[in-house]
Amino acid sequence: MRLTRLEVLRTATMLLMNYIALAPGVPTRMHFTDSYLIDRVVADKDTGKPKPIHSRVFWVDELNGEDVARTFSILSQKLAAHFEPFLKNQEFQKYDFIITQMGDGYLKDWNVQTILRPPVA
Repeated sequence: MRLTRLEVLRTATMLLMNYIALAPGVPTRMHFTDSYLIDRVVADKDTGKPKPIHSRVFWVDELNGEDVARTFSILSQKLAAHFEPFLKNQEFQKYDFIITQMGDGYLKDWNVQTILRPPVA
């Protein structure tokens, strides 16, 4: 079966829409249900050459108060460090995270706030 250009664009758009992208200055509230590590290759910011990295990926079931089924992938070690204390025993499941990206490009930073969720009855 041969796909039309429109079908390919729709499929690509749907795949891209499953990833959550942060916008500078916009707080994004998420709840994570699971996480895993994947290996990726990115361009080194100094040399431009390919460099292997480990990326943390979270499954997101709530985004800004709405039910979703999406993923949030972290490439930055600086951002990943905010989540390290919550990885043991999947402690992150007990919290909502509000992440605000500050700046853009290689100089960006993140403000990460945690909100304890009420216990599930």
